[in-house]
Amino acid sequence: MSTGKINVSVENIFPLIKKFLYNDHEIFLRELVSNATDATLKLKHLTSIGEAKVEYGNPIIEVKIDKEAKKLHIIDQGLGMTAEEVEKYINQVAFSGAEEFLEKYKDSAKDSGIIGHFGLGFYSAFMVAEKVEIITKSFKDEQAAHWTCDGSPEFTLETSDKTSRGTEIILHIAEDSLEFLEEYKIRELLTKYNKFMPIPIKFGTRKETLPKPEDAPEDFVAETNEVDNIINNPTPAWTKLPTDLTDEDYKSFYHELYPMQFEEPLFNIHLNVDYPFNLTGILYFPKLSNDMQMQKDKIQMYQNQVFVTDNVEGIVPEFLGMLKGVIDSPDIPLNVSRSGLQADSNVKKISNYITRKVADKLKGLFNENREDFEKKWNDIKIVLEYGMLSEPKFYEKAGDFVLYPSVDDKYYTLAELKEAITQNQTDKNGKLVVLYASNKDTQHGYVEIAKEKGYEVLFLDSPIVSHLIQKLESDNENLTFVRVDSDHIDKLIQKEETQISKLSEDEATNLKTVLEEIVPKTNYSVQLEPMDSNAAPFMITQPEFMRRMKEMSQTGGGGMFGMGNFPEMYNLVVNTNSELATTILNTSDKSAQESLVKQALDLAKISQGLLKGEELTAFVKRSFELIK
Repeated sequence: MSTGKINVSVENIFPLIKKFLYNDHEIFLRELVSNATDATLKLKHLTSIGEAKVEYGNPIIEVKIDKEAKKLHIIDQGLGMTAEEVEKYINQVAFSGAEEFLEKYKDSAKDSGIIGHFGLGFYSAFMVAEKVEIITKSFKDEQAAHWTCDGSPEFTLETSDKTSRGTEIILHIAEDSLEFLEEYKIRELLTKYNKFMPIPIKFGTRKETLPKPEDAPEDFVAETNEVDNIINNPTPAWTKLPTDLTDEDYKSFYHELYPMQFEEPLFNIHLNVDYPFNLTGILYFPKLSNDMQMQKDKIQMYQNQVFVTDNVEGIVPEFLGMLKGVIDSPDIPLNVSRSGLQADSNVKKISNYITRKVADKLKGLFNENREDFEKKWNDIKIVLEYGMLSEPKFYEKAGDFVLYPSVDDKYYTLAELKEAITQNQTDKNGKLVVLYASNKDTQHGYVEIAKEKGYEVLFLDSPIVSHLIQKLESDNENLTFVRVDSDHIDKLIQKEETQISKLSEDEATNLKTVLEEIVPKTNYSVQLEPMDSNAAPFMITQPEFMRRMKEMSQTGGGGMFGMGNFPEMYNLVVNTNSELATTILNTSDKSAQESLVKQALDLAKISQGLLKGEELTAFVKRSFELIK
């Protein structure tokens, strides 16, 4: 037996580990199971290239609880270690067994799925254990070794009578960590971190009912068999080729990832790249609401099938943070606890690749089955619109598949829209005017007036639409978007012909004076316009620029205008050619005149959904008085 001191750069490595990794102390199990996986995959590789003259077989990793003795065992059937290797890899923390292994076999080991983080990961065991033992037998024909350490830099190393190949790690769980002797806790951790590890993980046993023989009598009682309870799926969908998977496979994997998600995903994107970096994964488009709330179930990041984090900021483009799924890459650099991502050039490349791949897939879906794509548009548009605003590379490709629906459920790409409306909706200054509504109900009257003129009206209701149309206008010369209720229709798309007013200049001045005495100045600016005599006599509009800037400042951006808290300002457009305008002007009774204006203003407010509370109650009461 030998004893010695662990060769570490600081004597107090264990207090440091406890202090800095304590918030994340549950990762000890992930690290130890990952190391066991490493050891098994290394053996697989060495047997495949003839370097290890042993039978690889069907190795598993076993996790066992001994509650009475307060011990947790992690047992593998991997390549094991000699006493010399224990001395080197466990005692001399500055070295990493995996790094040396990779260096030696880097050409042939590239694709063998080695995690490569043996070093400090093992020492995370001391976050929960007061003593750790390693009993290990190498695949080489050498005596097994038994290493013991109580969390101080002192250790003992002696021979062991273990005869089977592999490593057993025994944690003597500390008093403040007894939760890790609970079956439910270990199952929860294995499910969280090791659910898709490439080597089967056994945790206890389960009963399996044997099949009933064909000629069994009616009262036959099926026998049960006790089998290993394998807690993980070693070959998850993302490790397979897309050609080997059906739609059903993708859906069932989605529910394996998110057991509490009952809705089916709309579609998926399978990622698979091996140059200039390695990355595989499956992203799912779930049904999304318009409120842009970030999903509770996020994209999960794996490194060689080991769960790392669901904080994928910087790796996955921000706009895709609303999707679900898995990304697995050995090229993501991780810190010692595997829970922090450090930015490097690969991360940006990965983000750009994912953006491009998603755009290509969307274009493919659009081209293959446009009708189906249109049906899904409302459920995916918020992600795509956000992508256009936040990712220039996505914006470049978006013209091929981003849609602009009309109020009548007709879907256009931007190029198709321009072609469809150029003839009718180009104003006298050569500007192409795109009319849109954001609420079909409250803007219904305005939409109908525009449709009577033969104009197409889009239906754009996402919370970031103001930002999006601002960008489209800046990138498309002579294109302007105006909401259909931002002015009366002849002003929205100005043609050469102008309406002549029935009122003289003096009459118009008098009418404006009367109106401004009655209409509240704080919210309304009175405008007189000669319109068609059949058009509404009073119309409330909200200037496009003011409203858009206010919306933009409320949803982030445009804040420099400081309009987020501005009171709502509207125009009251009065049709001077309407009979009501003449009646108001010719009514000499001030009280009757005021009643007419208030009633007309309230009717205009109703058409914009602005009449509420006390004002609405008073209007209803007044209207009943009128029809007595």
